[in-house]
Amino acid sequence: MSTQAELTRRGRHLVLAVCCTSVFLSNLNNTVLNVALPAMQRDLGSPLSGLQWTIDAYLIVLAALLMLAGSAGDRLGRRRVFRTGLALFTLGSLLCGLAPGLGWLIAFRTVQAAGASMLNPVAMSILTNTFTGPRERARAIGVWGAVMGVSMAVGPMVGGVLVQGLGWRSIFWLNLPIGLAAFVCAARFVPESRAPRPRRMDPVGQAMVTVLLGCLTYAIIEGPGTGWTAPRTLACALAAPAALLALVRYERRRTEPLVDLRVFRSAGFSGASVTAVCSFFVLGGFLFLNTLYLQNVRGLSAMTAGLYLLPMAVMNIVTSPLSGRLTATRGPRLPLLLAGAATTAGGALLATGGALTTDTLLFTAYVLIGVGVGLANTPVTDAAMSGLPREQAGVAAAIVATSRQFGQALGVAVLGAVLTANLHRSGTPFTRAVLPGYWIVTGCGLAMVVLTLATTRRTAPAAGAAAPARQPSAPEVAEVAKMPEPRA
Repeated sequence: MSTQAELTRRGRHLVLAVCCTSVFLSNLNNTVLNVALPAMQRDLGSPLSGLQWTIDAYLIVLAALLMLAGSAGDRLGRRRVFRTGLALFTLGSLLCGLAPGLGWLIAFRTVQAAGASMLNPVAMSILTNTFTGPRERARAIGVWGAVMGVSMAVGPMVGGVLVQGLGWRSIFWLNLPIGLAAFVCAARFVPESRAPRPRRMDPVGQAMVTVLLGCLTYAIIEGPGTGWTAPRTLACALAAPAALLALVRYERRRTEPLVDLRVFRSAGFSGASVTAVCSFFVLGGFLFLNTLYLQNVRGLSAMTAGLYLLPMAVMNIVTSPLSGRLTATRGPRLPLLLAGAATTAGGALLATGGALTTDTLLFTAYVLIGVGVGLANTPVTDAAMSGLPREQAGVAAAIVATSRQFGQALGVAVLGAVLTANLHRSGTPFTRAVLPGYWIVTGCGLAMVVLTLATTRRTAPAAGAAAPARQPSAPEVAEVAKMPEPRA
């Protein structure tokens, strides 16, 4: 319950502004980094795997801590946890800007991620407790989703301008004034609230999730460089499935698990979760490969590379609201099929090599990838929620949000590993070494189509059906504020 009296209209809008600032920071932070990778590589003498870790260290920690952060906000106070997240994120940004070497930069990225994990799920919880009317809440979540989409889309362009003018460290300095202002405003305008009955903490389950995600990513990134039979790589490759099996056995016995495995009994939810992984796998891997191609192969400046990616950004922004309307009127099936088809076509254009030689085909591929990513967001959340009872919505949606973050990390890890392995072959140019990665992107698009056909209904639910309300969504919209208390 809120510790303050009901907020005025102006007060609620100030709360919305503070929460939107947090989603802008955390989402911009990762996409803005991609354009800076070549400059960081030159300045820090980083191998390709080091560039992968600067992105994936953030994404893996963020994915692993999302559900824990939501529970902590409900238990300890949402404003308190939110402000702690802002402080950690801003401190991590300062440290990243001062990092003397690659190892320090990767370590400080995990500090950033720990802070970011407390922002989006807790901010969504604050919004749902501030905007209690259904229409007001829908509008607030719509604004939230729009800010999220814009921050992800404009990241490469903003990064290009900053890197070109001030150097790669400036992408971290940008977070400092915004983070400090949000921290101060949160103390002044955001009311404190807690869940009446917060879920129990699950440190054992949390540790297993962290081991699973971290070890799997390590094995994929380091395998091509150190060898798949190297002791550390092999140990991580074995630890990941072991952690998964242990997690399944342990969580089944808990009455309030960190990961409620019952939601995977729904074909719609399971299909939507895998589709989320595929969609964000494409986003993360595509941005990683194309940034290196545009700057290291074509020799473009950081700013020009950001402008080259503008068609993708524009289509992402344009198709996101269209996807919401299609989902509301036709259900998730149609927009997901269109998203999968566009992703498949864009990946195929890049994989055949023609798009790497002519700007017309390259921009066409960028447009198709942008359409695929933009159309997928809302219906993925809708499809996940449609097959589940409302009391499971919070935990299920948090799992889908984690799937998105992990998918993005997996895209960088897998496509970067494929590129590294191919470049190690003597005389293989980048433009040939990158093609298998784009075939994987094409396969992800086809997988989205197959999963959609297999797990979604042909028509939208009738008005007034028991399915959850259709609201504009973003990855964090699904990180529904209050984590419900599942019972065995």
